[in-house]
Amino acid sequence: MKLKEKLKKLHKYNIVGQITGVVGPLIEAYLPGVSIGDACKIDNSIEAEVIGFKDDKTLLMVFSDTKGIKVGSKVKTKGYSPYVKVGEELLGSIIDSFGIPLNKDNLNLIERIPLRPEPINPLLRERINKPLDVGIKAINGLFTIGEGQRVGLIAGAGVGKSTLLGMIAKFSSADLNVIALIGERGREVREFIEDSLGEDGLKKSVVVVATSDQPPLAKIRAAYTANAIATYFANKGKNVNLLFDSLTRLAMAQREIGLIIGEPPTTKGYTPSVFNLLPKIIETAGKFKKGSITGFYTVLVEGDEVSADPIADAAISFLDGHIILSREIANKRIYPAIDILKSISRLMPHLVSDEILKYQSIIIEIESMYKEAEDMINLGLYKSGSNPKIDIALKFHDTIINFIKQNINEKMNLTESFNM
Repeated sequence: MKLKEKLKKLHKYNIVGQITGVVGPLIEAYLPGVSIGDACKIDNSIEAEVIGFKDDKTLLMVFSDTKGIKVGSKVKTKGYSPYVKVGEELLGSIIDSFGIPLNKDNLNLIERIPLRPEPINPLLRERINKPLDVGIKAINGLFTIGEGQRVGLIAGAGVGKSTLLGMIAKFSSADLNVIALIGERGREVREFIEDSLGEDGLKKSVVVVATSDQPPLAKIRAAYTANAIATYFANKGKNVNLLFDSLTRLAMAQREIGLIIGEPPTTKGYTPSVFNLLPKIIETAGKFKKGSITGFYTVLVEGDEVSADPIADAAISFLDGHIILSREIANKRIYPAIDILKSISRLMPHLVSDEILKYQSIIIEIESMYKEAEDMINLGLYKSGSNPKIDIALKFHDTIINFIKQNINEKMNLTESFNM
């Protein structure tokens, strides 16, 4: 499709109305004829979006502060569907949810693509059959990931999710990274970019940022912006890593919007729209005829209880695998703190040989046996020779732990990981 045809498809018509009420972040307006998701401007300056309807009123939220908005303020649709500007020049850029650069003066981008494109026909997706080298031996060797796979990185706070995400961004064999930092503190954004990603990692990355102090709508738009940019590069034939930190903060943003417009709360206050949004965001990843998008989504769980967290539970059901990071393992100064007994890559059997699968199964079995007998071993109650399987676990446990351990500046490719 030519650029003119795309722009014509994006174009709508302007509808003008006025604000009739403001309650906290929620704005009511008389604006007949608009649709959910329509982009609007209030007083020709404040960006807003239609999020719902109540009686004859249109409900809007803004992407910034509501300061200055008053009853009677003019509101009008922008005349086109939300879009994002794209181009090769995006590489090395840090942008906000609207694509405005934060680390550069200007980006000379011409092409526009829809922010929320139509869902991809599932029959146009390719089978995932090629492994992706993430540069981390424990993942490469025990939970091999394929190009186009969707993987969760699940853990409590401070266990190393962002650090692991940074290692994947730096070491992966993918052509480029699109990184969505959703709901992070401003300080953490800079630390991730400078420490975890680094200068070399940033050169082959696009970072989309919506910090914790921004309105929920900005966080959701940032997620769609990252997805749209990743799709643009995949359509150019690139193998893209979509690194999403975090899915939990996105869910919290959607929960806030849902509660404001009157949705019924479910488990932990999450509204139905949250569980409608998650698959839309996750389903962007996949393998296509030209390129691929491999998705890595961090999930923050409260109290380190994965099974008790509704977002972790929902994410696991949508994803093709998950890496669980354990606080218990992190407390032993083992990094990355991957719990190999609770992690899985559902596509690994389609990516590696039967021999590698056999060794992976043996390693998991040995570590499982050690875990069962760990208390008895630590208390000195186990007598060598009592159980041959426990003897084997004792012999190889330290070797397995050394295999999991990896310095944050150390890269291990697929071949090295399989041969260790």
